[in-house]
Amino acid sequence: MKNIVTAAVLGAALCVSTPLLAAEKASEEISMAQIMVLLKSQQREIDALKKQLAETNKQVVISEQKIEATADTIESVATASESYAKIADWADKTHIGGYGELHYNDKNGSDNQVDAHRFVLYVEHEFTDDVRFFSEVELEHSIAGDDQNGEVELEQAYIEWDYAKNHNATFGQFLIPIGLMNETHEPDTFYGVERNSVEKNIIPATWWEIGAMLGGEIAPGFSYDLAITSGLETPTTGKNAYLPRKGRQKGSKATAEDFAYTGRLKYTAIAGLELAATLMYQEDIAQGMGGDDASALLWETHAVYQAGGFSLRALYAMWDIDGDEAQALGRDEQDGWYIEPSYKLTPRLGFFARYSEWDNNAGDSDNTEIEEWDLGLNFWLVENVVFKADWADQKNGEDSFNLGVGWSF
Repeated sequence: MKNIVTAAVLGAALCVSTPLLAAEKASEEISMAQIMVLLKSQQREIDALKKQLAETNKQVVISEQKIEATADTIESVATASESYAKIADWADKTHIGGYGELHYNDKNGSDNQVDAHRFVLYVEHEFTDDVRFFSEVELEHSIAGDDQNGEVELEQAYIEWDYAKNHNATFGQFLIPIGLMNETHEPDTFYGVERNSVEKNIIPATWWEIGAMLGGEIAPGFSYDLAITSGLETPTTGKNAYLPRKGRQKGSKATAEDFAYTGRLKYTAIAGLELAATLMYQEDIAQGMGGDDASALLWETHAVYQAGGFSLRALYAMWDIDGDEAQALGRDEQDGWYIEPSYKLTPRLGFFARYSEWDNNAGDSDNTEIEEWDLGLNFWLVENVVFKADWADQKNGEDSFNLGVGWSF
């Protein structure tokens, strides 16, 4: 009986616990499903966040690249701007110019010619307000070289220094401060196709040397120049003996046994008037190549007056050369002068006349003096472009008819 009761109790317990266990199991299954759904949802959110983070990182990289590229661009622009500024500064302080002239010459006693007489370029650069450089290179007669008529010349290359107010110093190769034509010879600044014969044969223009020079203004309109330079080395034999024009060394391995000393005073205080006088001395213009020392003194004076369209230019120059050799040739004295009135009918059209006398053998009793009359006109197409025509009549020389065109810039 006892066993029957025990069995009945156990049976009842089993009947009761079976539904409860089934309910608990179902509850557990629902909870796990929910958890799996939640986990999958969270995983999707995590994946989305990872994708968003990756996109953000990508955008950060792109932004960094853009920033770096912008920085490079800014640096490049800054570098370019600095380079452009340097170029602009160089351009502002550097000036290029030049001049040229072409001639037609119809001379009695010789063949007619056309000639690209001169083509010149010059460059000037300002290092500071007080220090500057100037250079001038010239090609004459179109072609230079062996067996050619022309030559290339470095006419000027010097440093100019304003060491005090109204006073300057020049060092290098420069034009000798003498005459009217030697320092100012652009074709649009003078009358006549060719440069005047007196300054060409007596001074002789154009004349440059290597040395040092002081210049400045003593008083308003009253200036000075003092120079020590290489001097002439004239031939001592042959037809060109002791001719100053044939003694120009032009800075080409110039003999410097005897220097030349030049001084000039110029007065320009009155409007339209210029008065000047120059002295040049050299102990021996043959540089020791002659039989005796040929000390030489050159003096020159000139006047220019301009009023309205009228202008008058006059110049006198003379060499006094010591030594028996120069005296025997009659070249111990060489001199010349000219006077040139001109008148501009309009700002573009002007006429001139010039009378000249010169003699490179003035110390000789023979009549070797050359006289020349020049008549002609200039027509300025614009201020710095000129057409020229003139007729020259020489006594003891050649007559000629000449045409020319010239420019400067």
